[in-house]
Amino acid sequence: MDTTLQDPLVGQVLDGRYRVEARIAVGGMATVYRAVDTRLDRVLALKVMHQALAADGAFVERFIREAKSVARLAHPNVVQVFDQGTDGSYVYLAMEYIAGCTLRDVVRERGALQPRAALDILEPVLAALGAAHRAGFVHRDMKPENVLIGDDGRVKVADFGLVRSVDTVTSTTGSVLGTAAYLAPEQIERGAADPRVDVYACGVMLFEMLTGGKPHFGDSPAQILYKHVHEDVPPPSAEVPGMAYALDELVASATARIPEIRPYDAVALLAQVREARAGLTDAQLDAVPPQATAADHDNAEDRTSVIPRSLTVPRPLPVNEDEDRHTSRLASPAPLPPRRRSLPRRGVVSIVAAVLLVLGLGAGVWYINSGQFTKVPLVLEKTEEQARDRLSDAGLEVGEVKRAYSDTVKRGLVIGTDPAPGARIRDNDSVTLTVSRGPEVVRVPALRGEPLDEARRALKREGLEPGMVTREFSDEVPKGAVLRTDPEGGVERHAGSAIALVVSKGSPVDVPDVVGDDLEDARAQLLEAGLKVKVASAQIHSEYDKGQVALQSPDSGGQAAEGDTVTLTLSKGPVMVEVPDVVGDSVDDAHDKLEGAGFEVDEDRGILGLFGDTVKSQSVEGGDTAPKGSTITIEIR
Repeated sequence: MDTTLQDPLVGQVLDGRYRVEARIAVGGMATVYRAVDTRLDRVLALKVMHQALAADGAFVERFIREAKSVARLAHPNVVQVFDQGTDGSYVYLAMEYIAGCTLRDVVRERGALQPRAALDILEPVLAALGAAHRAGFVHRDMKPENVLIGDDGRVKVADFGLVRSVDTVTSTTGSVLGTAAYLAPEQIERGAADPRVDVYACGVMLFEMLTGGKPHFGDSPAQILYKHVHEDVPPPSAEVPGMAYALDELVASATARIPEIRPYDAVALLAQVREARAGLTDAQLDAVPPQATAADHDNAEDRTSVIPRSLTVPRPLPVNEDEDRHTSRLASPAPLPPRRRSLPRRGVVSIVAAVLLVLGLGAGVWYINSGQFTKVPLVLEKTEEQARDRLSDAGLEVGEVKRAYSDTVKRGLVIGTDPAPGARIRDNDSVTLTVSRGPEVVRVPALRGEPLDEARRALKREGLEPGMVTREFSDEVPKGAVLRTDPEGGVERHAGSAIALVVSKGSPVDVPDVVGDDLEDARAQLLEAGLKVKVASAQIHSEYDKGQVALQSPDSGGQAAEGDTVTLTLSKGPVMVEVPDVVGDSVDDAHDKLEGAGFEVDEDRGILGLFGDTVKSQSVEGGDTAPKGSTITIEIR
């Protein structure tokens, strides 16, 4: 049964512009529809936030941030965002429509992919994420559902709904936002998110493409999250014997549980992928993996969701030097299953060894100095006083206290530390705190009368973004200068808000009627009215003589701005058509012949022809030519 028929939005027109035609997909935060932009007559995807979330200001802000963030990413592998708006209780994004499927559809249908196909998909994904990372953004919710594969083979990354700036705190009180199967350990433990969380998720996706299944399973989100923190992602060759060791190394590098060991962003991972591919033979790239019977797939586990912190916040344990110092156990309402497998991770071990060697830290040196180090405690979203107390209890000092604006953390609460939470630091060292000033509010500058370019620069200096530009006539403000802004000058807005600009077109000028005039006469009239003249290169046949004006654009009777251009199309003269001979014909037959040839017909009956029905003569003799559309008079007797 077509469930879209039950959707109340299908068949509706949002915001007076977007006609919703069908439901494409339903996610954890929004529903995606295929729609038509009735203004531009193009098919697009309409992402509409669930109404329950639309009432939450924080979610709406995050939703709108997606539009602004993605709009800055001009990359062929990023789904383009066209528009954002609201209609009553509906909050929506209008996006590029990609006819095709998702990577989830491919893996569900085909299972494990050949290495060449997996890398062909992964590379454009990393290129898109690399552009985002270098622009200062983190996706935070990479998964196969957000990788679109077009019918033409194009690969695009979608759903930047959780995108955040690299330097923005991403932890949330009481919850973590994301998809459990692809969360990095540091997201689970601390809510931290830098480009390396996207790298981790891409490593999990690569494992899934190469093996047909996820690396960690569990009966609950808590069990899956526990495994991400405490268990390495196994090498793909454990599931697909004979797979190239270089692919195991790629997965190991991208999914290292210690974030410092991973590639620092998608650009770095892309370089590793290309290097690994170059070292593989055609036989290794085209190896056909064994296909097992696909298990039932639960869509719910792959949806972006709000995961309670009770499932992710570590509880304190006694220090054990044999246990990974970068992880801690997760509270779980149910007993946790044993590890699925314990497999050697040659890639991670070699990378760790290299890092230790570079730092000059042998295992013995670490053991001797371990008692002189501690970890920076988690103080995010604590008051400055609470943060000082926690740092003091950990044997650390508070160094510099910085202040910064935040749209998500209340004024007076900590939004960052240097070193970061969980970082290893010497006892008695100092930690720099960054405390929220609250949302940054900017006053819209008064821009009336300012040239458009200067107005745009002034908005950027104030931390605002120039928005849509429209134009209106004005007798008071010079052409090209700002007439007003929306919102108007003096109103306060959050930093980064877009300000619409209305620019003057100058005083209106009545466009004179010059159709039928000679070119020079027409030019003189238009120049006298303050308008410029352009003569179209092509000419047309018309009722006017050759060289006279046949068309003008804009038409007469309208208004234009002083200095606007009026385009004139000149006549090639009328089309000359041979006149049919209708003498002796009945009146009706004469009409049919003459009108069929493109002429108008006028009857001259006189007194003697009032009751006659035969053509006695015609104003242009049959066989001669006359302008098409001209009038032929027939005399009736």
